[in-house]
Amino acid sequence: MRQAVQSFYDAFNAHGFGRVSEYTTDDWNHINPFGGRTRGREAVLKELHEVHSTFLKGVSDTIEDMDIRFAAPNVAVVTVASRMSTFTTPDDVRHENERHTRTCVVVKRNGRWLIMQEQNTTLGR
Repeated sequence: MRQAVQSFYDAFNAHGFGRVSEYTTDDWNHINPFGGRTRGREAVLKELHEVHSTFLKGVSDTIEDMDIRFAAPNVAVVTVASRMSTFTTPDDVRHENERHTRTCVVVKRNGRWLIMQEQNTTLGR
């Protein structure tokens, strides 16, 4: 499960999600820091491509800590503390050295750990 989450961060930092099926489920749910919810891998990919080609272009998100708790033998909750490099959102708000907490529900399907749901929360300034 750790590798699935690390793969997401690697893809985020490379701004390329071509191998997303290797670490996410088809029914992946994504909740962004602004509270928007996107359902299904294809819809999430569309959103990620949009933001990574605009205001998140060149932005990195660095894992500072990761902990794992098992809800069942094939379900884990992974909580990641990270720090993002500087970016400016479309509403012209500059975000510098911002800390985030991302919570992922990771499930084991067909012998592989996959992100089924994740939520990214911006920590207070």
